[in-house]
Amino acid sequence: MSMQRTQTSSSYDALRAAIVSGAIAPDARLVEADVSATFGMSRGAVRTALIRLEQDGLVVREPHRGARVRKVSNEEAVEILQVRAVLEGLAVRQAAERIDDAGKQHLTACLARQRELLEAGDLLGASDANADLHAALLDLSAHGTAQRLIRGLHSQTVRYQYRTILIPGRPAASVEEHTAIVEAVIDGRPDDADAAMRRHLLNVAQAAQLQFVPKDIDIASRGAL
Repeated sequence: MSMQRTQTSSSYDALRAAIVSGAIAPDARLVEADVSATFGMSRGAVRTALIRLEQDGLVVREPHRGARVRKVSNEEAVEILQVRAVLEGLAVRQAAERIDDAGKQHLTACLARQRELLEAGDLLGASDANADLHAALLDLSAHGTAQRLIRGLHSQTVRYQYRTILIPGRPAASVEEHTAIVEAVIDGRPDDADAAMRRHLLNVAQAAQLQFVPKDIDIASRGAL
């Protein structure tokens, strides 16, 4: 790979990361000249990047109006959680079938960290810890297709402006639900792991439908649960 291609790829990754993290807010206009100057990309590279980002569902391009960061609606966020329930159920089923001692220790540490942060009253920190736990479970599944699809969905909600952990009653429920998932995976019980993950994410979807948290609480949410 040439140095120019490497630089272009790096700039694209930086642009994508800025959108996914929320550093570039939903509905923000993406002016070619500004993107070019900010990320050190040629105009042609910017146009190519915007096409790729549109294909990933992160950007909307409109005739005569240019491109903007696509905003995820409340309804779509709930639908994404429902789809994730099925896919992540499959992932933890696979993880339970292939878990080793190192994986068990890692999951136990992730769960302990979540509990520690919740006990300290750090709800947003606990939300990030939850995201780390979901990522660890996905990695342990070694299911390439599920990983690709789930990460694609996660990129849609990572900048979503709501954190369900902030909804009253969700912190305690979150600990209970994640404990059931981790215990089932560690014990090598695929059916129970699948059911626990589906129950967890569908509960989150239901909670989100009942009460959305105002976006100004955490505009750069990782979309953790």
